[in-house]
Amino acid sequence: MKRILTSILFLLTIFLFQKCSIGTNTLEGKVVRILDGDTIELLVDKTPHRIRFYAIDTPEKNQAFGNNAREFTAEHSFQKDVKVIVRDKDRYGRIVGEVILPDGRNLNHELLKAGLAWWYRDYSDDPKLLEMELKAREQKIGLWKDKNPVAPWDFRKNQRNRRKNRKEKDKSFLEFSAGKDFACLNLSTKNEFVL
Repeated sequence: MKRILTSILFLLTIFLFQKCSIGTNTLEGKVVRILDGDTIELLVDKTPHRIRFYAIDTPEKNQAFGNNAREFTAEHSFQKDVKVIVRDKDRYGRIVGEVILPDGRNLNHELLKAGLAWWYRDYSDDPKLLEMELKAREQKIGLWKDKNPVAPWDFRKNQRNRRKNRKEKDKSFLEFSAGKDFACLNLSTKNEFVL
């Protein structure tokens, strides 16, 4: 029994140590790919690491200002050696961190200042990030020029709901048509149904 407790305490200590030290870990490497405004691929010792920017969320690729955010990230970091301050890992296994550019600026902060990102309140309570976002909003920089900018998390939710509704409509149509005798006339060129 004592051995089991000792083993559990040892494993718990290792787990807690890893959690506590995660904010002090850093990676240094070359940015070899820009996936979107807040996700890059960093090559460290010939090993690629996917990095999700900490505490910010940029518009999605197919969302207004999504390409602008991606281009901004590329312009500032692509093919450059950067340092990443590791904060966490997300549910997709990506490293979540702050990207420090060669000149010492924080790319996460630069995106906020340029009005190309939202402060991701669910993951950080840093008041400096709120200040950066508010300043960009007041100056109507980047996406804040838009009359009704949509936060990326709301955009993603709307996209999921649209896909879900489309699937439900398709399912309803299939259930409706299952009991009917009908023939489809060359659906590759026409959208006609004969009942």
